[in-house]
Amino acid sequence: MDAIEVIRAKRDRGELTTAQIDWVIDAYTRGDVADEQMSALAMAILLNGMDRREIADWTQAMIRSGERMEWSALDRPTADKHSTGGVGDKITLPLAPLVAACGAYVPQLSGRGLGHTGGTLDKLESISGWRASLSNAEMLDVLRSAGAVVCAAGSGLAPADKKLYALRDVTGTVESIPLIASSIMSKKIAEGTGSLVLDVKVGSGAFMKTVPAARELAETMVALGTDAGVRTVALMTAMDRPLGRAVGNALEVAESVEVLAGGGPADVVELTVRLAREMLEAAGVTAGKDPEKALEDGSAMDAWRRMISAQGGDPDALLPRAAETMTVEVPESGVLTRLDAYAVGLAAWRLGAGRARKEDPVSFGAGIELHAKPGDLVRAGQPLMTLHADETSRFERALEALDGGYAVGEAAGERLPLVIDRITAP
Repeated sequence: MDAIEVIRAKRDRGELTTAQIDWVIDAYTRGDVADEQMSALAMAILLNGMDRREIADWTQAMIRSGERMEWSALDRPTADKHSTGGVGDKITLPLAPLVAACGAYVPQLSGRGLGHTGGTLDKLESISGWRASLSNAEMLDVLRSAGAVVCAAGSGLAPADKKLYALRDVTGTVESIPLIASSIMSKKIAEGTGSLVLDVKVGSGAFMKTVPAARELAETMVALGTDAGVRTVALMTAMDRPLGRAVGNALEVAESVEVLAGGGPADVVELTVRLAREMLEAAGVTAGKDPEKALEDGSAMDAWRRMISAQGGDPDALLPRAAETMTVEVPESGVLTRLDAYAVGLAAWRLGAGRARKEDPVSFGAGIELHAKPGDLVRAGQPLMTLHADETSRFERALEALDGGYAVGEAAGERLPLVIDRITAP
């Protein structure tokens, strides 16, 4: 085979054979297929799509490019969650220890933020001493002692995906649903979890802007997981407004700890509990503690402290604070009708909470505290949000991002429900 033959087949809207897919993924991983050739193939896939068999073959080929982890040494079932990313989406932080407290092991490989969406590892690294990079043996030790582990994927896990992901990011092919689905699911299947719950975000702050696009992605990923023998379910959830009241690394850790202490914003608590119940059901844990009870009685907080400590972190350490703050006031009295997730995420990024390139540092204390949510009654002059940054020079560009990103009117505007739908295997 050769790369041009494979590119032409997809360019001309044909189906790639299993042999073609196996060859091109292996050859690209080894460097025998050049970046410009894989770029052409990725664009052909974006434009012409793939059927279910092609996506499954593509996913399996990426899994075979590296190692596959397994947790047979554990005495309880494993469950994991993956979110497609959003603004203020700190759910992994309270969710992993919560599910551990209720009877399942949670081995979670997470990533870093890029652009306006936050990364779980960046948030946790705002905790003094916490380590993201663990060996497989260390992951197993943390799981046994704490019940949950959140860490970075090693270089041996789906290396084909790591190489292709970077290429997609610079060639305008990130939005391809077959490539998004196979990228996510190759890593999650290779991770070795027995069950998986997907949180597919919908709205301005998500990659999937519309319900139909999010549904297609959710159905594709559920099918991939099911075909690979992983019990998989997806929730489609709202990302037209930020989740919770904190956006930014240390700010989101603080809000997560509030949830684990039995408080926190209602939407964060609701989604955390709903996802926890889905994970426990998928894992077959029916006799464990109910997630609401685990938040109330402190057992979820105990699991959090064990998890953070087991990865070198100090759960009692003070979280970083930005050097400067600015208050944005409500412009007029009425009802906050809109608070656009993308505008808030972009502003937080400009304040220093995110990165433009993978190698960029982040400011752990930067971000935004929201003092009102859509539907709330507000008065002119009251604080709408507080901006946090290490340099005052960042405030001007953050305010530019927020311009037009919120509105006050006489009645609440139309919003997506927090949980839009639940997708299971047919």
